[in-house]
Amino acid sequence: MKVLLINHFPLEGSGSGVYTKNIAQRLIDKGHQVKAVVVDNEINDNYQFPIETIVDYNFPCFTTHPKSNNQFYKLTRQEMNDYLNKFNKVIKTESEKFKPDIIHCQHLWVAPYAALQTDIPYVITAHGTDIKGYKKDKRYRQIALKGAAGAEKIITISDQVNQDVKKYYFIEDNKLIKILNGVDDTLFKPLEIDRLKLIQKYLPKIKENPEHLITFVGKLTDFKGIDLLIKAAQKYEKEFPGIMTLIIGHGELLEDLKKQAENLNLKNLYFLGNLPQKELPAFYSSADLSIVPSRVEPFGLVAVEALACGTPVIASKAGGLPDFINQDVGRLFKMNDADDLAKKIILALKNNDKEKKGKTAAKYALDKFSWARVIDEVLSVYNSVLSREES
Repeated sequence: MKVLLINHFPLEGSGSGVYTKNIAQRLIDKGHQVKAVVVDNEINDNYQFPIETIVDYNFPCFTTHPKSNNQFYKLTRQEMNDYLNKFNKVIKTESEKFKPDIIHCQHLWVAPYAALQTDIPYVITAHGTDIKGYKKDKRYRQIALKGAAGAEKIITISDQVNQDVKKYYFIEDNKLIKILNGVDDTLFKPLEIDRLKLIQKYLPKIKENPEHLITFVGKLTDFKGIDLLIKAAQKYEKEFPGIMTLIIGHGELLEDLKKQAENLNLKNLYFLGNLPQKELPAFYSSADLSIVPSRVEPFGLVAVEALACGTPVIASKAGGLPDFINQDVGRLFKMNDADDLAKKIILALKNNDKEKKGKTAAKYALDKFSWARVIDEVLSVYNSVLSREES
């Protein structure tokens, strides 16, 4: 089978980028041919599959990206048309050159509309941030609706995304299939780490191993709720003076969040910036708890990554997170409630959740979210579409 994968973003730095990369790699492992079309501010061909890059030095995003702070909503009408025309041209050219059996688009956005201009059947994975974009900027709605209507199948990554796609895109149940995201279990697994050495690699001035370590990984944007964690830190630092909090990620709120932490006089909260995926398992494994305080969260891949590394997760009751975070592997707190978050963190540390839940969390992530399961389900979707086309 020949599969053309399309994404509006690079293969690193966003959930959908990592998803696309993993789909491509596992299709190749199963003997299929793959080509990816991505948008990036540089050409990166260090992958085991060919990539066609639409080079845009300030590419637009739904929120933010480590490589860009531009957003779709900031584009002028002319810039929007230029982006759409460029996408259409590249997808048409690559479809003719690669001759795929099927196209797999990421996001209910521009990519499906471009795929619609070909005669090739296509499926879409809705990741949730596309729905935020749909609601925020009406200029893209007709494009998104036409692209969605032309798809053979739409894959959704959580119950919340499934409900939203039906509500906003008027898609019937028989066209939707829910396939939960997967985690790369070759990368995300429990590691034996010298915590102090790890911290000193990024924070050389730290001399003592913290009594407890709390981590957040994600974009520094409002819907990720980092401000709630910072507010909660004021309480749990008083309870555990030797605790350290590490914020890993990049985004437009960095300076505001630093100022918030400074105003609250937090002593042991640090911002490490964006880190490559390969460096994250060490932090997940070293942490006592990983926090996902989102106000909106279509799925929550970082939560699964932390679980896979044997670290319990404290997550908000938002979006797709309650689908899989339970008392066996972590705790849920009331969305947008910093006091409840602090309470759950303190309780988890006093209860020694890492020791009691860590092994269960790692096995749970491996059993429920392996990419072996995901790729088999995605291939089943492809095959069902192609079998209908042949008949």
